[in-house]
Amino acid sequence: MNTLKSVLLLAFAFLFVSQVRLTAEQSAPEPTLGEKLVRQLWADMKARNLAALEKKIAPGFQSVHEDGARNREQQIELLRGLNIGEYTLSNFEVTQNGPVIIATYFVSVEETIEGKRLSTKPAPRLSVFLKTDSGWQWIAHANLNPLK
Repeated sequence: MNTLKSVLLLAFAFLFVSQVRLTAEQSAPEPTLGEKLVRQLWADMKARNLAALEKKIAPGFQSVHEDGARNREQQIELLRGLNIGEYTLSNFEVTQNGPVIIATYFVSVEETIEGKRLSTKPAPRLSVFLKTDSGWQWIAHANLNPLK
């Protein structure tokens, strides 16, 4: 009888652990395409992979930062001088309308832009991507992180 109880107890424990594991796996949704595009941009910026970044930036790109607006060439120049330390991306909200993806998110990052250190407090960002014949292109960006 003790053997039967032990087998039943083990079976119950196995089923319980399996259910907890399935619930945990289901609660972590697969990142959206927009989140993946943003995460790849940040990985390329941290790695200083300018060749990859230049391929991703659309010809009509525009960005806005605390110190003003930039076009594609000005953004590439900014990226050349960008020094990114450790960062955390969070709170993604992504929408897609046809060939356009809009991603808003928060970034906590150690970064210096044009010799100016930015706050490391989480700050909102917005990135917009356009699907083209050559793949997804970064077409717009807003950096709402205030300069110190």
